[in-house]
Amino acid sequence: MYPSEQKNHPRRVPHSCTLNPAEYEKLGSYALIGLPASYETRFIEPNEMKTKYSIVIGGDNFGCGSSREHAPVSLGAAGVAAVVAESYARIFFRNSVATGEIYPLESEVRICEECKTGDVVTIELAESRLINHTTGKEYKLKPIGDAGPVIEAGGIFAYARKTGMIPSQSG
Repeated sequence: MYPSEQKNHPRRVPHSCTLNPAEYEKLGSYALIGLPASYETRFIEPNEMKTKYSIVIGGDNFGCGSSREHAPVSLGAAGVAAVVAESYARIFFRNSVATGEIYPLESEVRICEECKTGDVVTIELAESRLINHTTGKEYKLKPIGDAGPVIEAGGIFAYARKTGMIPSQSG
């Protein structure tokens, strides 16, 4: 688990970066690259492509300033499965659902100041809760609602194909 207590916590990828499927893994190495030096533990270690943190804990307005789909895609490519935050920038939340890369889950209380980097946490999606096994605390999450099946399917296009809204891709 990787917490961030910053209010506006953008995940920064250079604007010149273009999404290329062959570069998906490389894109993950840019996740959270813009964090200030005050974060002693780096999200992705130098010369690595993946993070060891599959859950990111954030404050309010998570993803502010990340208007491209690269933000959730880079987190997913880095190995993140979910972000738990007080609230999200609307575009980040929508891009998370549309790409199916990560679950953008909202906490009912501010937990980024209670969780520490390296805490062992799990998310029970069906029960809408986060369990911090290191501290023994449990936190209620807001239900993911209709976005859950879209993310589970792998994004909006995969969901539309799965449900018959658009034809399946051939071959």
